[in-house]
Amino acid sequence: MTTSSTITADAGATAPSERHADRADRAFFGHPAGLGWLSFCELWERFSYYGMQALLVLYLSNYLFLPENIGQVAGMEALRRWIESATGPRSPQQLASVVFGLYAGLVYLTPLFGGLLADRLLGRTKTVVIGASLMALGHFLMAFEASFLAALACLLVGVGCFKGNIAAQVGDLYRPGDLRRASAFQIFMLAVQIAVIAAPIVCGTLGEKVAWHWGFGAAGIGMVIGLVVYLAGRRWLPPEPLRARAARSSEPRPRMSSADKARLALLIVLIPVLTLSIVGNQQFYNAYPLWSQKHMDLLLFGWEVPVTWLQAVDAFVSTATMVASIAFWRWWATKRREPDELLKMALGTLLAAGAPALLVIAAGLIDSGQGKISLAWTLGYTLVNDLGFANIMPVGLALYSRAAPRRLEGLVIGMYYLHLFVGNTLVGWLAGLLETLPGREFWGLHALLVAGAGLLLLSFRFFFGRLLLPETKEEPAAA
Repeated sequence: MTTSSTITADAGATAPSERHADRADRAFFGHPAGLGWLSFCELWERFSYYGMQALLVLYLSNYLFLPENIGQVAGMEALRRWIESATGPRSPQQLASVVFGLYAGLVYLTPLFGGLLADRLLGRTKTVVIGASLMALGHFLMAFEASFLAALACLLVGVGCFKGNIAAQVGDLYRPGDLRRASAFQIFMLAVQIAVIAAPIVCGTLGEKVAWHWGFGAAGIGMVIGLVVYLAGRRWLPPEPLRARAARSSEPRPRMSSADKARLALLIVLIPVLTLSIVGNQQFYNAYPLWSQKHMDLLLFGWEVPVTWLQAVDAFVSTATMVASIAFWRWWATKRREPDELLKMALGTLLAAGAPALLVIAAGLIDSGQGKISLAWTLGYTLVNDLGFANIMPVGLALYSRAAPRRLEGLVIGMYYLHLFVGNTLVGWLAGLLETLPGREFWGLHALLVAGAGLLLLSFRFFFGRLLLPETKEEPAAA
């Protein structure tokens, strides 16, 4: 039962939620019906995002940024001058990698502002609708060379409004003590994995085999479907908890202890290390397709496989390795003590360094005159990288969520995503070295950066790991 004060504070949010729960609390595989609508919407949004991402660097380097086409892009000359003032002159391929890196990085920065917009002004539902509409507009603007930068702006603002708020709505479907919440996010992420597999195949094939704009158009149609699904399922979504939020904001914020401050400082210091840990993984979407289209034999039974399909291979493998990693650590925990998050991340990073190291071998074979390498190298790269990455990104998210000081969880999670912003920007600059460094040196540099991050994580774990260990409560003494 609820107290009268709780009913007063949450009257506008709790009562509709309870009526909603009575109707559909277990309507979707034992979960609220809203989870099905939100997951299906997220599937189509991620289809549009990854479809566009699969094509972007290839489209820019092979078409839009060529000297005969780049002049058609409104505002591009000013952007190019700004980029080259920091990096020096850029070739079309190098400029494409920088722009792709900036876009891929900003995708993880704008949700911070989208969350503030929803929390302070519009509420989550309106903000998600605005975000989905802007993303659909951005995909369709990609059909015109002149509006390319306007399209990217719409996509960045749109994903900022959409990404964090729809995930927050998934959590709002459940009361604080509902143990179904964890499996709900697994279902939600499964929808994302389906999109990651399908998007490069559908949008990539249309873009590479038919016309670039067909691929971007398919991504736009996917986003429109996602928006329609979201609007159709609004009656099943959680209500906006405005009054509850106001009540919580009036509570005094607990002060941080010295241990909280030490943990927060360590989490901040780890951000640059995490930035280096992801360069091998993120380069798979930037430099790797550009390198592959030149040095990989893409003929399969006489048909040339689209370069974008390599990302679908990665999506299949990453799904399998995530499941394998979860199963392995569950088995390990039955035999001996499971490592803490920081040690898992260090081990995963050192393993992930083996992926670009494999490409050092492949580049050596190319340089020795063997000719183009086979598609099997993509499988090897993704298998080693994804086994390592399964213990980096999600484990890091768990660490930052657990170790965050009370009432600062949202801020600390946002801070964690900053390493993806900085990392993707760095990857865009590193990809520019593809034209100036031999393949062995280029991939060797990435292997060293990732391995160096792994060694740094081990060092932090050795010297400061106790700060981040889970706190254990002492049992009260017997009377």
